[in-house]
Amino acid sequence: MLASGAVAQLSITPPAQQAPAPKKEAPKEHKPKVHSPVAKKPAPKPAAPPAAAATPTPSPSPTPTTAFEDPNVDLVYGAYQRGLYKTTFDLATARAQYNNDAKAMTMLGELYANGLGVKRDYVKADEWYKRASDSGDREAMFALAMMKIAGRGGPIDKDSAVKLLASAAKLGEPKAAYNLALLYLDGQTLPQDLKRSAELLRMAADAGSPEAQYALATFYKEGTGVPKDLEKAARLLQAASLADNVDAEVEYAIALYNGTGTPRNVPAAVALLRKAARQNSAIAQNRLAHVLATGAGAPMDKVEALKWHLVAKTAGKGDPDLDDILADMSAEDRAKSEAAARKWIGNNVK
Repeated sequence: MLASGAVAQLSITPPAQQAPAPKKEAPKEHKPKVHSPVAKKPAPKPAAPPAAAATPTPSPSPTPTTAFEDPNVDLVYGAYQRGLYKTTFDLATARAQYNNDAKAMTMLGELYANGLGVKRDYVKADEWYKRASDSGDREAMFALAMMKIAGRGGPIDKDSAVKLLASAAKLGEPKAAYNLALLYLDGQTLPQDLKRSAELLRMAADAGSPEAQYALATFYKEGTGVPKDLEKAARLLQAASLADNVDAEVEYAIALYNGTGTPRNVPAAVALLRKAARQNSAIAQNRLAHVLATGAGAPMDKVEALKWHLVAKTAGKGDPDLDDILADMSAEDRAKSEAAARKWIGNNVK
């Protein structure tokens, strides 16, 4: 049972002298020294938690007897997936009380923590997560650790949070391994240990975490905690991009364009830049604008190039080089670009 509240990630700013850790934007001077229009790269960042879904009108809840007739059917999680949170609460409560089910306890913690089907109550969430954690549920350990780091349901307790993350990671919880890796990288809550951070990132990456795959790729690119290996970095970026990690899409596109750690494939690189640009990556939008403005990898289209550059500018990501390249556009073409940019921004306001 994978509860949605358990996907929150730590937000950590690493020391300036260390290899890039997840953050919002890499400084401009860190762009790779390559002669191509897609030279900039993003830095890794943790994935943001998904917004909680609105609670729909629930259907009648089965009685405790019918809920447990077929042990192969997880009615609790099934109801949760359908958004029937009141039904989920009733089923999970019965299963926790009658069966002492750790997964049901974790679900109750999830519902209380996010106010799904019940009034949000961090104290009760903490209690249910702790009961499930004491019963050995790794997802509850992770969720409880994140609550202790945030000071929800009780005072901030980073020491207990670290122990819970370590226990969950040992049981194979990738989100716990990823967040513990960030703590070892940050060097504030825990002594900085780049090798241990890399080991934990590898554990989470092998379990399929796109955020860990992307972060570990940067370790291999820089030789941080691991030997420098551009081929391994490219493979990790590819894996994370296949899981729709936008930052990985951008950086893998750069690797493909330049042939860094992987055979050069400009059409595939441009296709990935287009995909990431449509996912509102300002870096991808400017890199795609470079390609379109110069015709280096795709047919030249300055109107489309300026459109993406204006969209990126609206997000606060300017590019003086693009300003110079597109400065000689006619007033008519510039007006077309501005209209297209306004339409895109208007259709993608969140």
